[in-house]
Amino acid sequence: MFGPKRGKSSKFIKGEAGMQAYMGPLENQFNYRPSSGHCVYFIGIGGIGMSAIARILINEGCVVTGSDVRSSSLTSTLEKMGARINIKQDGSFMTSKTDVVVVSSAISEDNPDLKTARKLGIKVVKYSQILGSLMKEKRGIAISGTHGKTTTSAMISTILKTSGLDPTFVIGGEVPDIGGNSHLGKGNLFVAEACEYDRSFLNLAPQIGVITNIEEDHLDYYETIEKIIHAFGDFASLISKEGLLVVNNNDANVALAIQRAHCKVETYSLENASDWRGEIHSVNDGVTRFKIFRKDTFFDEFLLKIPGAHNVLNALAATAVCTYIGVEKDAMKAALASFNGANRRFQIVGVKKDVTIIDDYAHHPTEIHVTLRAARGLYPGKRIWCVFQPHQYSRTRHLLKGFSRSFQNADKVIFADIYAARDSEYERTAMNSMKLCEETRTMGVDVRYIPHLGDITKELSFQVKPGDVVITMGAGDVGKVAYDLVSNLG
Repeated sequence: MFGPKRGKSSKFIKGEAGMQAYMGPLENQFNYRPSSGHCVYFIGIGGIGMSAIARILINEGCVVTGSDVRSSSLTSTLEKMGARINIKQDGSFMTSKTDVVVVSSAISEDNPDLKTARKLGIKVVKYSQILGSLMKEKRGIAISGTHGKTTTSAMISTILKTSGLDPTFVIGGEVPDIGGNSHLGKGNLFVAEACEYDRSFLNLAPQIGVITNIEEDHLDYYETIEKIIHAFGDFASLISKEGLLVVNNNDANVALAIQRAHCKVETYSLENASDWRGEIHSVNDGVTRFKIFRKDTFFDEFLLKIPGAHNVLNALAATAVCTYIGVEKDAMKAALASFNGANRRFQIVGVKKDVTIIDDYAHHPTEIHVTLRAARGLYPGKRIWCVFQPHQYSRTRHLLKGFSRSFQNADKVIFADIYAARDSEYERTAMNSMKLCEETRTMGVDVRYIPHLGDITKELSFQVKPGDVVITMGAGDVGKVAYDLVSNLG
Protein backbone atom coordinates (compact mmCIF):
# COMPACT_ATOMS: atom_id res chain seq x y z
CA MET A 1 0.00 0.00 0.00
CA PHE A 2 1.02 3.62 -0.42
CA GLY A 3 0.36 4.55 3.21
CA PRO A 4 2.29 7.39 4.88
CA LYS A 5 5.71 6.43 6.21
CA ARG A 6 6.21 6.57 9.97
CA GLY A 7 7.70 9.76 11.24
CA LYS A 8 7.04 11.76 8.08
CA SER A 9 4.18 14.17 7.59
CA SER A 10 2.04 13.66 4.51
CA LYS A 11 0.43 17.09 4.70
CA PHE A 12 0.92 19.50 1.83
CA ILE A 13 2.77 22.79 1.80
CA LYS A 14 0.39 25.41 0.45
CA GLY A 15 1.00 28.84 -0.99
CA GLU A 16 3.68 30.24 -3.27
CA ALA A 17 5.79 27.09 -3.22
CA GLY A 18 2.86 25.17 -4.66
CA MET A 19 2.51 27.63 -7.51
CA GLN A 20 6.18 27.29 -8.37
CA ALA A 21 5.87 23.51 -8.25
CA TYR A 22 3.26 23.61 -10.98
CA MET A 23 4.91 26.24 -13.14
CA GLY A 24 8.47 24.92 -13.08
CA PRO A 25 10.11 21.63 -14.16
CA LEU A 26 10.29 19.78 -10.84
CA GLU A 27 11.21 16.33 -12.11
CA ASN A 28 11.45 13.85 -9.23
CA GLN A 29 11.14 16.62 -6.58
CA PHE A 30 7.52 16.08 -5.53
CA ASN A 31 6.73 13.46 -2.91
CA TYR A 32 3.22 12.46 -1.94
CA ARG A 33 2.15 9.54 0.21
CA PRO A 34 -1.63 9.27 0.25
CA SER A 35 -3.46 8.52 3.47
CA SER A 36 -7.05 8.15 4.58
CA GLY A 37 -9.00 11.40 4.66
CA HIS A 38 -6.74 13.48 2.41
CA CYS A 39 -8.78 15.58 0.02
CA VAL A 40 -7.48 15.55 -3.56
CA TYR A 41 -9.17 17.59 -6.29
CA PHE A 42 -8.67 16.67 -9.97
CA ILE A 43 -9.24 19.33 -12.63
CA GLY A 44 -10.16 17.28 -15.70
CA ILE A 45 -10.89 14.15 -13.69
CA GLY A 46 -12.48 12.43 -16.71
CA GLY A 47 -9.17 12.15 -18.57
CA ILE A 48 -7.88 8.63 -18.98
CA GLY A 49 -4.75 9.17 -16.89
CA MET A 50 -6.38 11.45 -14.33
CA SER A 51 -9.23 9.01 -13.72
CA ALA A 52 -6.73 6.18 -13.29
CA ILE A 53 -4.87 8.00 -10.51
CA ALA A 54 -8.17 9.06 -8.94
CA ARG A 55 -9.24 5.41 -8.71
CA ILE A 56 -6.00 4.47 -6.97
CA LEU A 57 -6.31 7.32 -4.46
CA ILE A 58 -9.94 6.40 -3.68
CA ASN A 59 -8.79 2.87 -2.93
CA GLU A 60 -6.14 4.34 -0.63
CA GLY A 61 -8.87 6.08 1.37
CA CYS A 62 -8.43 9.59 0.01
CA VAL A 63 -11.42 11.89 -0.44
CA VAL A 64 -11.49 12.49 -4.18
CA THR A 65 -13.35 15.37 -5.77
CA GLY A 66 -12.96 17.01 -9.14
CA SER A 67 -14.42 18.54 -12.24
CA ASP A 68 -14.70 18.03 -15.96
CA VAL A 69 -16.57 19.59 -18.85
CA ARG A 70 -18.66 16.47 -19.58
CA SER A 71 -19.84 13.23 -18.05
CA SER A 72 -18.42 9.92 -19.30
CA SER A 73 -18.19 6.27 -18.37
CA LEU A 74 -14.96 7.13 -16.52
CA THR A 75 -16.60 9.81 -14.37
CA SER A 76 -19.58 7.54 -13.71
CA THR A 77 -17.26 4.80 -12.46
CA LEU A 78 -15.50 7.25 -10.15
CA GLU A 79 -18.81 8.51 -8.75
CA LYS A 80 -19.86 4.95 -8.00
CA MET A 81 -16.60 4.58 -6.08
CA GLY A 82 -17.44 7.67 -3.99
CA ALA A 83 -15.91 10.59 -5.88
CA ARG A 84 -17.83 13.88 -6.03
CA ILE A 85 -17.59 15.41 -9.50
CA ASN A 86 -18.77 18.75 -10.87
CA ILE A 87 -19.57 18.69 -14.58
CA LYS A 88 -18.33 22.22 -15.13
CA GLN A 89 -15.16 23.98 -14.17
CA ASP A 90 -16.32 27.24 -12.67
CA GLY A 91 -14.37 27.25 -9.40
CA SER A 92 -17.48 26.68 -7.27
CA PHE A 93 -16.78 23.10 -6.21
CA MET A 94 -13.38 23.56 -4.60
CA THR A 95 -13.02 24.41 -0.89
CA SER A 96 -10.18 25.44 1.40
CA LYS A 97 -10.28 21.92 2.89
CA THR A 98 -8.68 20.62 -0.31
CA ASP A 99 -5.13 19.40 0.37
CA VAL A 100 -3.87 19.25 -3.20
CA VAL A 101 -5.10 19.99 -6.70
CA VAL A 102 -4.00 17.77 -9.60
CA VAL A 103 -3.99 19.11 -13.17
CA SER A 104 -3.28 17.56 -16.54
CA SER A 105 -1.24 19.19 -19.30
CA ALA A 106 -4.51 20.19 -20.98
CA ILE A 107 -5.44 22.63 -18.20
CA SER A 108 -4.53 26.25 -18.90
CA GLU A 109 -3.83 28.99 -16.37
CA ASP A 110 -7.14 30.72 -17.12
CA ASN A 111 -9.16 27.71 -15.97
CA PRO A 112 -11.58 28.94 -13.24
CA ASP A 113 -10.90 25.92 -11.02
CA LEU A 114 -7.17 26.50 -11.24
CA LYS A 115 -7.63 30.20 -10.51
CA THR A 116 -9.60 29.29 -7.39
CA ALA A 117 -6.86 26.92 -6.25
CA ARG A 118 -4.30 29.68 -6.68
CA LYS A 119 -6.47 32.14 -4.75
CA LEU A 120 -6.94 29.69 -1.87
CA GLY A 121 -3.22 28.91 -1.78
CA ILE A 122 -3.73 25.19 -2.39
CA LYS A 123 -0.78 23.19 -3.66
CA VAL A 124 -1.12 22.47 -7.40
CA VAL A 125 0.76 19.59 -9.00
CA LYS A 126 0.86 17.91 -12.37
CA TYR A 127 -0.69 14.50 -12.95
CA SER A 128 2.76 13.14 -13.81
CA GLN A 129 4.18 14.36 -10.49
CA ILE A 130 1.55 12.42 -8.55
CA LEU A 131 2.18 9.39 -10.76
CA GLY A 132 5.94 9.59 -10.25
CA SER A 133 5.56 10.01 -6.51
CA LEU A 134 3.38 6.90 -6.24
CA MET A 135 5.81 4.93 -8.41
CA LYS A 136 8.69 5.64 -6.01
CA GLU A 137 6.99 3.47 -3.40
CA LYS A 138 7.31 0.39 -5.63
CA ARG A 139 9.41 -1.12 -8.40
CA GLY A 140 8.54 1.11 -11.33
CA ILE A 141 8.08 -0.02 -14.93
CA ALA A 142 7.57 2.91 -17.34
CA ILE A 143 6.57 2.37 -20.97
CA SER A 144 7.39 5.27 -23.29
CA GLY A 145 7.39 5.93 -27.03
CA THR A 146 5.50 7.83 -29.70
CA HIS A 147 3.30 4.80 -30.46
CA GLY A 148 2.40 1.54 -28.75
CA LYS A 149 2.61 2.73 -25.15
CA THR A 150 -0.93 1.78 -24.18
CA THR A 151 -0.92 -1.69 -25.73
CA THR A 152 2.55 -2.53 -24.39
CA SER A 153 1.57 -1.30 -20.91
CA ALA A 154 -1.62 -3.35 -21.11
CA MET A 155 0.29 -6.47 -22.18
CA ILE A 156 2.80 -6.16 -19.35
CA SER A 157 0.06 -5.48 -16.78
CA THR A 158 -1.99 -8.44 -18.05
CA ILE A 159 0.98 -10.82 -17.88
CA LEU A 160 1.91 -9.69 -14.36
CA LYS A 161 -1.67 -9.79 -13.05
CA THR A 162 -2.53 -13.20 -14.53
CA SER A 163 0.79 -14.50 -13.14
CA GLY A 164 -0.35 -13.64 -9.63
CA LEU A 165 2.08 -10.76 -9.05
CA ASP A 166 -0.79 -8.29 -8.50
CA PRO A 167 0.86 -5.15 -9.89
CA THR A 168 -0.36 -1.61 -9.54
CA PHE A 169 -0.88 -0.17 -13.00
CA VAL A 170 -1.90 3.08 -14.69
CA ILE A 171 -2.67 2.70 -18.39
CA GLY A 172 -3.76 5.28 -20.96
CA GLY A 173 -6.72 3.20 -22.08
CA GLU A 174 -9.42 0.95 -20.67
CA VAL A 175 -8.39 -2.72 -20.51
CA PRO A 176 -11.59 -4.62 -19.58
CA ASP A 177 -9.88 -7.97 -18.98
CA ILE A 178 -7.88 -6.61 -16.04
CA GLY A 179 -10.42 -4.21 -14.59
CA GLY A 180 -9.99 -0.96 -16.50
CA ASN A 181 -7.28 1.66 -16.74
CA SER A 182 -5.81 1.31 -13.25
CA HIS A 183 -5.48 -1.02 -10.31
CA LEU A 184 -3.99 -0.73 -6.82
CA GLY A 185 -2.11 -3.99 -6.38
CA LYS A 186 -0.62 -5.58 -3.31
CA GLY A 187 2.55 -6.55 -5.15
CA ASN A 188 5.73 -4.49 -5.40
CA LEU A 189 5.44 -3.67 -9.13
CA PHE A 190 4.06 -0.45 -10.60
CA VAL A 191 3.42 -0.33 -14.37
CA ALA A 192 2.78 3.09 -15.89
CA GLU A 193 2.35 4.49 -19.36
CA ALA A 194 4.90 7.29 -19.66
CA CYS A 195 3.81 10.24 -21.81
CA GLU A 196 6.50 12.41 -23.39
CA TYR A 197 4.34 15.52 -23.85
CA ASP A 198 5.53 18.41 -21.67
CA ARG A 199 8.44 16.14 -20.63
CA SER A 200 5.94 14.57 -18.24
CA PHE A 201 7.71 11.20 -18.16
CA LEU A 202 10.69 12.82 -16.45
CA ASN A 203 8.61 13.00 -13.26
CA LEU A 204 8.59 9.21 -13.04
CA ALA A 205 10.96 6.99 -11.10
CA PRO A 206 11.30 3.76 -13.11
CA GLN A 207 13.67 0.89 -12.46
CA ILE A 208 12.62 -0.70 -15.75
CA GLY A 209 11.88 1.30 -18.90
CA VAL A 210 10.69 0.72 -22.45
CA ILE A 211 11.08 2.95 -25.51
CA THR A 212 8.90 1.63 -28.34
CA ASN A 213 9.87 4.26 -30.94
CA ILE A 214 10.60 7.98 -31.32
CA GLU A 215 9.01 10.11 -34.04
CA GLU A 216 7.95 13.69 -34.58
CA ASP A 217 4.91 14.52 -32.47
CA HIS A 218 3.85 17.19 -29.99
CA LEU A 219 5.77 19.72 -32.06
CA ASP A 220 3.63 22.45 -30.49
CA TYR A 221 5.76 21.80 -27.40
CA TYR A 222 9.08 20.36 -28.67
CA GLU A 223 9.42 22.20 -32.01
CA THR A 224 12.06 19.79 -33.42
CA ILE A 225 12.79 16.07 -33.51
CA GLU A 226 16.17 16.78 -31.91
CA LYS A 227 14.47 18.12 -28.78
CA ILE A 228 12.21 15.07 -28.68
CA ILE A 229 15.21 12.73 -28.88
CA HIS A 230 16.92 14.71 -26.12
CA ALA A 231 13.88 14.32 -23.86
CA PHE A 232 13.88 10.56 -24.44
CA GLY A 233 17.59 10.58 -23.64
CA ASP A 234 16.70 12.23 -20.32
CA PHE A 235 14.14 9.47 -19.77
CA ALA A 236 16.72 6.77 -20.52
CA SER A 237 19.12 8.33 -18.04
CA LEU A 238 16.50 8.12 -15.25
CA ILE A 239 16.87 4.35 -14.97
CA SER A 240 19.47 3.30 -12.41
CA LYS A 241 22.57 1.27 -13.27
CA GLU A 242 20.94 -1.79 -11.72
CA GLY A 243 17.85 -1.44 -13.93
CA LEU A 244 16.86 -2.39 -17.47
CA LEU A 245 15.88 -0.44 -20.57
CA VAL A 246 14.11 -2.34 -23.38
CA VAL A 247 14.17 -0.60 -26.78
CA ASN A 248 13.13 -0.99 -30.41
CA ASN A 249 16.23 -1.93 -32.41
CA ASN A 250 14.83 -0.69 -35.72
CA ASP A 251 14.60 3.00 -34.82
CA ALA A 252 17.53 5.35 -35.45
CA ASN A 253 16.13 7.99 -33.10
CA VAL A 254 15.96 5.47 -30.25
CA ALA A 255 19.59 4.54 -30.92
CA LEU A 256 20.55 8.18 -30.37
CA ALA A 257 18.50 8.54 -27.19
CA ILE A 258 19.87 5.45 -25.44
CA GLN A 259 23.45 6.69 -25.71
CA ARG A 260 22.72 8.45 -22.41
CA ALA A 261 21.46 5.33 -20.62
CA HIS A 262 23.48 4.11 -17.62
CA CYS A 263 21.65 0.80 -17.23
CA LYS A 264 21.56 -2.51 -19.05
CA VAL A 265 19.87 -2.18 -22.46
CA GLU A 266 18.07 -4.99 -24.28
CA THR A 267 16.86 -4.59 -27.87
CA TYR A 268 13.96 -6.10 -29.81
CA SER A 269 13.08 -6.19 -33.50
CA LEU A 270 11.37 -8.13 -36.28
CA GLU A 271 14.15 -7.35 -38.73
CA ASN A 272 17.52 -6.76 -37.11
CA ALA A 273 19.70 -9.02 -34.99
CA SER A 274 18.59 -8.19 -31.45
CA ASP A 275 18.45 -9.49 -27.91
CA TRP A 276 14.81 -10.34 -28.63
CA ARG A 277 13.84 -11.04 -32.25
CA GLY A 278 10.40 -11.93 -33.53
CA GLU A 279 9.63 -13.97 -36.63
CA ILE A 280 6.02 -14.02 -37.81
CA HIS A 281 5.10 -17.56 -38.83
CA SER A 282 1.47 -17.26 -39.96
CA VAL A 283 -1.65 -15.10 -39.81
CA ASN A 284 -4.92 -17.05 -39.99
CA ASP A 285 -8.43 -15.96 -38.98
CA GLY A 286 -7.00 -12.93 -37.20
CA VAL A 287 -4.54 -14.96 -35.11
CA THR A 288 -0.83 -14.19 -35.54
CA ARG A 289 1.62 -16.98 -34.70
CA PHE A 290 5.22 -15.92 -34.22
CA LYS A 291 8.48 -17.28 -32.91
CA ILE A 292 10.69 -15.44 -30.47
CA PHE A 293 14.45 -15.83 -30.48
CA ARG A 294 16.57 -14.67 -27.57
CA LYS A 295 20.09 -13.83 -28.72
CA ASP A 296 19.48 -16.03 -31.80
CA THR A 297 18.42 -18.99 -29.64
CA PHE A 298 14.83 -20.17 -30.06
CA PHE A 299 12.83 -19.00 -27.04
CA ASP A 300 9.30 -20.21 -27.86
CA GLU A 301 6.32 -19.81 -30.16
CA PHE A 302 3.60 -17.33 -29.21
CA LEU A 303 0.26 -16.25 -30.61
CA LEU A 304 -1.74 -13.04 -30.58
CA LYS A 305 -5.35 -12.46 -31.53
CA ILE A 306 -4.93 -8.71 -31.98
CA PRO A 307 -3.75 -7.93 -35.54
CA GLY A 308 -0.65 -6.32 -36.95
CA ALA A 309 3.12 -6.70 -36.95
CA HIS A 310 3.30 -3.65 -34.70
CA ASN A 311 1.53 -5.63 -31.98
CA VAL A 312 4.09 -8.43 -32.32
CA LEU A 313 6.72 -5.77 -31.58
CA ASN A 314 4.73 -4.70 -28.52
CA ALA A 315 4.61 -8.33 -27.41
CA LEU A 316 8.40 -8.62 -27.79
CA ALA A 317 8.89 -5.63 -25.48
CA ALA A 318 6.45 -7.10 -22.95
CA THR A 319 8.20 -10.48 -23.09
CA ALA A 320 11.61 -8.90 -22.48
CA VAL A 321 10.35 -6.95 -19.46
CA CYS A 322 8.46 -9.85 -17.89
CA THR A 323 11.34 -12.29 -18.42
CA TYR A 324 13.63 -9.86 -16.60
CA ILE A 325 11.14 -9.71 -13.73
CA GLY A 326 11.09 -13.50 -13.55
CA VAL A 327 7.73 -14.49 -15.02
CA GLU A 328 7.56 -18.06 -16.30
CA LYS A 329 7.50 -18.50 -20.06
CA ASP A 330 4.26 -20.50 -20.09
CA ALA A 331 2.50 -17.78 -18.09
CA MET A 332 3.56 -15.16 -20.63
CA LYS A 333 2.40 -17.32 -23.53
CA ALA A 334 -1.01 -17.90 -21.96
CA ALA A 335 -1.53 -14.23 -21.10
CA LEU A 336 -0.62 -12.99 -24.58
CA ALA A 337 -2.69 -15.68 -26.29
CA SER A 338 -5.81 -14.53 -24.42
CA PHE A 339 -5.01 -10.80 -24.62
CA ASN A 340 -7.95 -8.89 -26.10
CA GLY A 341 -6.29 -5.50 -26.20
CA ALA A 342 -7.33 -2.11 -24.86
CA ASN A 343 -10.46 -0.23 -25.77
CA ARG A 344 -10.10 1.99 -28.85
CA ARG A 345 -7.12 -0.08 -30.07
CA PHE A 346 -8.59 -1.85 -33.10
CA GLN A 347 -11.69 -2.47 -31.02
CA ILE A 348 -14.47 -4.25 -32.91
CA VAL A 349 -17.55 -2.30 -31.84
CA GLY A 350 -19.99 -4.49 -33.72
CA VAL A 351 -20.87 -6.46 -36.84
CA LYS A 352 -24.24 -5.50 -38.29
CA LYS A 353 -25.69 -6.63 -41.63
CA ASP A 354 -22.26 -8.09 -42.43
CA VAL A 355 -20.61 -4.70 -41.92
CA THR A 356 -17.68 -4.80 -39.47
CA ILE A 357 -17.29 -1.60 -37.42
CA ILE A 358 -14.01 -0.90 -35.64
CA ASP A 359 -12.87 2.00 -33.45
CA ASP A 360 -9.21 2.96 -33.05
CA TYR A 361 -7.22 5.68 -31.28
CA ALA A 362 -4.76 6.25 -34.16
CA HIS A 363 -4.05 9.98 -34.47
CA HIS A 364 -0.50 10.07 -35.89
CA PRO A 365 0.46 9.22 -39.50
CA THR A 366 2.45 6.14 -38.51
CA GLU A 367 -0.37 4.83 -36.32
CA ILE A 368 -2.88 5.32 -39.13
CA HIS A 369 -0.61 3.54 -41.62
CA VAL A 370 0.09 0.46 -39.48
CA THR A 371 -3.54 0.16 -38.38
CA LEU A 372 -4.89 0.30 -41.92
CA ARG A 373 -2.18 -2.11 -43.06
CA ALA A 374 -3.27 -4.52 -40.32
CA ALA A 375 -6.90 -4.11 -41.42
CA ARG A 376 -5.98 -4.84 -45.03
CA GLY A 377 -4.21 -8.01 -43.94
CA LEU A 378 -7.08 -9.09 -41.71
CA TYR A 379 -9.82 -8.33 -44.25
CA PRO A 380 -8.30 -9.04 -47.70
CA GLY A 381 -10.58 -8.21 -50.59
CA LYS A 382 -13.05 -6.23 -48.49
CA ARG A 383 -13.85 -2.55 -48.96
CA ILE A 384 -12.35 -0.56 -46.10
CA TRP A 385 -13.80 2.78 -45.01
CA CYS A 386 -11.72 5.03 -42.77
CA VAL A 387 -13.34 7.89 -40.86
CA PHE A 388 -10.60 10.12 -39.50
CA GLN A 389 -10.99 12.98 -37.06
CA PRO A 390 -7.67 14.88 -36.88
CA HIS A 391 -6.55 15.66 -33.34
CA GLN A 392 -5.10 19.14 -32.83
CA TYR A 393 -4.73 21.82 -35.47
CA SER A 394 -1.02 22.11 -34.68
CA ARG A 395 -0.36 18.36 -35.12
CA THR A 396 -2.27 18.39 -38.42
CA ARG A 397 -0.26 21.35 -39.68
CA HIS A 398 3.14 20.01 -38.61
CA LEU A 399 2.53 16.50 -39.95
CA LEU A 400 0.38 17.35 -42.99
CA LYS A 401 2.54 15.51 -45.54
CA GLY A 402 2.76 12.44 -43.35
CA PHE A 403 -1.00 12.34 -42.85
CA SER A 404 -1.64 12.64 -46.58
CA ARG A 405 0.45 9.52 -47.25
CA SER A 406 -1.01 7.33 -44.49
CA PHE A 407 -4.40 6.32 -45.95
CA GLN A 408 -3.28 4.21 -48.93
CA ASN A 409 -4.73 1.00 -47.49
CA ALA A 410 -8.25 2.44 -47.25
CA ASP A 411 -10.70 2.34 -50.16
CA LYS A 412 -12.87 5.20 -48.92
CA VAL A 413 -11.78 7.95 -46.53
CA ILE A 414 -13.88 10.60 -44.76
CA PHE A 415 -12.34 13.48 -42.79
CA ALA A 416 -14.26 15.19 -40.01
CA ASP A 417 -13.46 18.60 -38.60
CA ILE A 418 -10.31 18.82 -36.48
CA TYR A 419 -10.73 18.11 -32.76
CA ALA A 420 -9.12 21.03 -30.93
CA ALA A 421 -6.82 20.46 -27.95
CA ARG A 422 -4.34 22.99 -26.60
CA ASP A 423 -4.52 24.86 -29.92
CA SER A 424 -3.82 28.58 -30.21
CA GLU A 425 -5.96 30.91 -32.29
CA TYR A 426 -3.16 31.04 -34.86
CA GLU A 427 -3.21 27.26 -35.25
CA ARG A 428 -6.98 27.24 -35.66
CA THR A 429 -6.74 29.69 -38.56
CA ALA A 430 -3.62 28.15 -40.17
CA MET A 431 -5.02 24.65 -40.71
CA ASN A 432 -8.33 22.89 -41.36
CA SER A 433 -9.59 19.49 -42.52
CA MET A 434 -10.28 20.74 -46.03
CA LYS A 435 -6.55 21.42 -46.52
CA LEU A 436 -5.79 17.93 -45.29
CA CYS A 437 -8.43 16.54 -47.64
CA GLU A 438 -6.92 18.33 -50.65
CA GLU A 439 -3.40 17.18 -49.77
CA THR A 440 -4.55 13.57 -49.32
CA ARG A 441 -6.45 13.58 -52.61
CA THR A 442 -3.19 14.36 -54.44
CA MET A 443 -1.95 10.96 -53.18
CA GLY A 444 -4.69 9.21 -55.16
CA VAL A 445 -6.93 8.55 -52.17
CA ASP A 446 -10.72 8.58 -52.51
CA VAL A 447 -11.40 11.10 -49.75
CA ARG A 448 -14.29 13.37 -48.74
CA TYR A 449 -14.66 16.09 -46.15
CA ILE A 450 -17.81 15.90 -44.01
CA PRO A 451 -17.42 18.30 -41.06
CA HIS A 452 -19.89 16.93 -38.51
CA LEU A 453 -19.85 13.47 -36.97
CA GLY A 454 -23.63 13.11 -37.12
CA ASP A 455 -23.64 13.73 -40.88
CA ILE A 456 -20.84 11.18 -41.33
CA THR A 457 -22.93 8.55 -39.54
CA LYS A 458 -25.92 9.29 -41.78
CA GLU A 459 -23.79 9.08 -44.92
CA LEU A 460 -22.27 5.76 -43.89
CA SER A 461 -25.69 4.34 -43.01
CA PHE A 462 -26.72 4.83 -46.66
CA GLN A 463 -23.42 3.96 -48.35
CA VAL A 464 -21.99 0.89 -46.62
CA LYS A 465 -22.69 -2.54 -48.09
CA PRO A 466 -22.47 -6.10 -46.73
CA GLY A 467 -18.85 -7.13 -46.44
CA ASP A 468 -17.57 -3.59 -45.83
CA VAL A 469 -15.26 -2.68 -42.95
CA VAL A 470 -15.58 0.75 -41.28
CA ILE A 471 -12.77 2.04 -39.04
CA THR A 472 -13.15 5.26 -37.05
CA MET A 473 -9.83 6.85 -36.06
CA GLY A 474 -8.71 9.69 -33.85
CA ALA A 475 -8.00 10.77 -30.29
CA GLY A 476 -11.15 12.90 -30.01
CA ASP A 477 -14.79 11.80 -29.94
CA VAL A 478 -14.95 10.16 -33.39
CA GLY A 479 -15.82 6.86 -31.72
CA LYS A 480 -19.41 8.14 -31.54
CA VAL A 481 -19.67 7.43 -35.27
CA ALA A 482 -18.81 3.77 -34.74
CA TYR A 483 -21.39 3.24 -32.00
CA ASP A 484 -24.08 5.27 -33.74
CA LEU A 485 -23.51 3.35 -36.96
CA VAL A 486 -23.96 0.05 -35.13
CA SER A 487 -27.30 1.36 -33.81
CA ASN A 488 -28.41 2.63 -37.22
CA LEU A 489 -27.57 -0.63 -38.98
CA GLY A 490 -29.14 -2.73 -36.24
